[in-house]
Amino acid sequence: MTEQIKQQKTKIHTVYKTQEGLRVPSVTTILGILDKPALLYWAWQCGCDGIDYRKVRDTAADIGTLAHYLILCDIKGKETDVSEYSQQDIDKAETCLLKYWEWRKGHDFKPILAEMPLVSERYQFGGTIDCLAELDGALVLIDHKTGKGIYEEMFYQLAGYQQLLLENGHAIQSARILRIGRDENEGFEEQQVVNLDRHWELFLHCLAIYNLRKEIKKGV
Repeated sequence: MTEQIKQQKTKIHTVYKTQEGLRVPSVTTILGILDKPALLYWAWQCGCDGIDYRKVRDTAADIGTLAHYLILCDIKGKETDVSEYSQQDIDKAETCLLKYWEWRKGHDFKPILAEMPLVSERYQFGGTIDCLAELDGALVLIDHKTGKGIYEEMFYQLAGYQQLLLENGHAIQSARILRIGRDENEGFEEQQVVNLDRHWELFLHCLAIYNLRKEIKKGV
């Protein structure tokens, strides 16, 4: 019998801790200090159209979380349980899964890690890897996105994940963002990067600012 993974709508955020038990920030929390002009413009446009951006945001988040879950179960060969979600959200998430399958058909794909939380002991941060796979003969980090575009901060995120993998014994050859459309008229798009050195440099600056802000708040 295939093991089932239940997906809860109210997802508890992953807590990352070092080997000594010290709680550390996540990659996404660290990069939260960056300005996101595309997000601001989207919220403004929603307001102009008389739409409550918060409802749109929360619905999109549910669909994105559910799509990630369906892809995870597919990679791990597990049965799904989506009983807490509306049929409308399930339909959109399944559309994402179909687009993911379409992408996979074009590659020799052998998963190694999926939805794996990791911690950097050296730099004191954590993150959860969407997928590490042998893709067309190369070791590749894959991050799944279900939004409307691919933005520069996503590659800073990949740089953080690359460091996490490196410290845990996986030296990747490239990384890519795989954006999967939620609507039937959208397909998928991907962007690959081989050298993340400059992105990692920016990530380290964000980490330094995050830590400095934390010290200031504590009055250190």
